[in-house]
Amino acid sequence: MFKQVIVARADLKMSPGKLAVQVAHGAIAAAEKTREKNREWLEKWLKEGQKKVLVKVNDENELLALYEKVRGVGLVGELIQDAGLTELPPGTTTVLAIGPAPNELIDKLTGNLPLF
Repeated sequence: MFKQVIVARADLKMSPGKLAVQVAHGAIAAAEKTREKNREWLEKWLKEGQKKVLVKVNDENELLALYEKVRGVGLVGELIQDAGLTELPPGTTTVLAIGPAPNELIDKLTGNLPLF
């Protein structure tokens, strides 16, 4: 089974709409990158219903540390930075989208994070 995990920063206190948009940006960016790197995983994830899970970290430092771990094991990880047109300053890193990838690979990195 496959899933995609989106990790959002809790410290930003984004409105629900802003959070939804940032998560959507991440989901699309990571899926497209997975299409390039591992089309088989993407296709399996699409056939299984595109499972997504939203979890949180406390701040940018935790998000960036997780990003390095994701890259270190060879999974797709896409950092999303806000354009700064509404709630956040330009360039604010808001979410990290991981996968889609096999559940067990993603869970090793994100299984301990609380749901958003």
